[in-house]
Amino acid sequence: MILAVVFGVVIGLSTGLLGAGGSILAVPALVYGVGQPMSTAVPTALVVVAASAIGGLCSRNRLQLVQWPVALVSGVAGIPGAIGGAALGRSLPQDWLLLGFAVLMTVVAVRMFRGGKEHSGACRTPDGEIDHQRCLPRTAAAGSGVGVLTGLFGVGGGFVVVPALSILLGLTAPQAIANSMVVIAINSISGLFAHAGAAAQLDIGVLLAFAATAMLVSVAAARFSERLPASTVRRAFAWAVLAVAAGVGISSAIGLATA
Repeated sequence: MILAVVFGVVIGLSTGLLGAGGSILAVPALVYGVGQPMSTAVPTALVVVAASAIGGLCSRNRLQLVQWPVALVSGVAGIPGAIGGAALGRSLPQDWLLLGFAVLMTVVAVRMFRGGKEHSGACRTPDGEIDHQRCLPRTAAAGSGVGVLTGLFGVGGGFVVVPALSILLGLTAPQAIANSMVVIAINSISGLFAHAGAAAQLDIGVLLAFAATAMLVSVAAARFSERLPASTVRRAFAWAVLAVAAGVGISSAIGLATA
């Protein structure tokens, strides 16, 4: 239970400060820290991810930054992907799933090290407004891809959504973070429904401690996000993700070798 609270703090901090990244540690924390199987860890992680995203969005300033047509289209487009990803995850052996997760974590860590640059966005009109109709296919495609990752691995996908919204639509970093939290919440909830069959196996005590801590810390972190150097926080978290990825990859490889 104590470990669940500790990991909840880490995930809440990352989601509140960066709008991405924290959920990538939820499944390894539950599998290796709490001792849950993947079939239980993924739906538990989805609850935690949804709670931390909603908590990070609760800041009044962030709600004002949300471009609702963009966020809702991307989130709704991810629902079929989340359902399909969940079905695929149930068909794969745990060690293979964890090995794939380690690869994903490595990609996330590299992306965090590199950081992101704001772009003018291909979907901007000459006066600087977002052309929602022209951007619809790109927004939907990004949302679908994130949905698959959410259902398969129990991650929010903010590490994909934030740069995608910045590059494709030209949103500023604060806008991209705020919109990503709406997308994460929608995808996580839909992914959770796809894993409804595992509801009876969930440890409610661990789930509540983990989710409540992540949500509360995310709310607090969101209020201080503009006061801290995001690049320093991002790089420190990237090192943590990379270290966990190495551990997960080695463990799953040993499991496959001895199977």
